[in-house]
Amino acid sequence: MTTATVTSKGQITIPLDVRQRLGIDVGDRIEFVELAEGEFAIRPAVQDVRSLKGMLRKPPTPVSTESMREAIRKRGSGK
Repeated sequence: MTTATVTSKGQITIPLDVRQRLGIDVGDRIEFVELAEGEFAIRPAVQDVRSLKGMLRKPPTPVSTESMREAIRKRGSGK
């Protein structure tokens, strides 16, 4: 079992073998997921942008560039 020590500032160093197995590197973010009371898992907090595909529906009819510009003009002028 791999262990780490918590510093006085609440920081830990994730051991190299754990970082390699998680596929995390310098600057990457991790998230702590509560599995049960007093039990957590850590995992990389990265998602591929392709995972967002399909979250928004396409408009029923395409919006023209000119209608977008007009909406921006109206919104910008406060009308």
